[in-house]
Amino acid sequence: MKAIVQDVYGSSEMLQLRDIPKPAPGDGEVLIRVRAAGVDQGVWHLMTGMPYLVRLFGFGLKKPKVPVRGREVAGVVDAVGPGVTRFQPGDEVFGTCEGSFAEFVCARENLVARKPANLTFEEAAAAPISAVTALQAVRDAGQVTAGQKVLVIGAGGGVGSFAVQLAKAFGAEVTGVCSTGKVDLVRSLGADHVIDYTRDDFATAGVLYDVILDTAGNRPLSVSRKALTPQGTLVFVGGEGGGKLTGGFERSIGAPLVSVFSGQKFKGLVSTENYRDLEALTSFLEAGSVKPAIDKVYALSEAPAAVAYMHEGRARGKVVVSI
Repeated sequence: MKAIVQDVYGSSEMLQLRDIPKPAPGDGEVLIRVRAAGVDQGVWHLMTGMPYLVRLFGFGLKKPKVPVRGREVAGVVDAVGPGVTRFQPGDEVFGTCEGSFAEFVCARENLVARKPANLTFEEAAAAPISAVTALQAVRDAGQVTAGQKVLVIGAGGGVGSFAVQLAKAFGAEVTGVCSTGKVDLVRSLGADHVIDYTRDDFATAGVLYDVILDTAGNRPLSVSRKALTPQGTLVFVGGEGGGKLTGGFERSIGAPLVSVFSGQKFKGLVSTENYRDLEALTSFLEAGSVKPAIDKVYALSEAPAAVAYMHEGRARGKVVVSI
């Protein structure tokens, strides 16, 4: 089969299209004929091995432990391994795995769910990591309820575009923060208000929010909390920027400690992958209250360009690789 492979950590130039053996499903795994794969920030981190914290999490100290890139997947079950009970060949599914930039990939049964019936494979591939992360930020960490004022920083990105829609689905009044080129997109996602950060500063605008979801990963805690109500919640979703060791994740690690001395709550979200949240997400997707926003779709051979484009931060919503 054809796959996008890398032998060493580095830039997208390290990614190569090669012929490699087709995998076989093991215990509790399904073999998926990949139809589309999403491109999320995690792909870039695993490609570069940066920050170094990524390598310490077991993905390979000197080179990638799994050489095929890609983690979000949508496709058709081709075969099932021993012990699989929820799927059979021919089922259309979406979920997470290691190595989705390929014609076939094996995924654990508990990380896969049936594809939402109303979505294309490309739309479904945009959701497993980004939308589930947004769901956990809105529902679990932020505990958003109807009538609250919610601010989504990075509203035009992969996670942010889903967070805007989910916060609206939970009944909140949503304000999205994004760059000029993404204002129309964020407004089309249902945001009640949109702030162009190149022109206005939400921290000094005088509006206080019950929940702030920071998906952009580079603002200091001291800045964002100025726009938070005295009992509000600020959620850091992942981390970008920062040094080579932690790469911005230090905000997520240190935020809860600051909460001890404040009425405000600061939480760092590290999303967890599971099929139950994929099924919960499916209810929103099939109802039409949440819809993936896709900027560009690339062919498998163009996956290196897809990763580079996503990491530039210009993508309006998600980037997808079609196979």
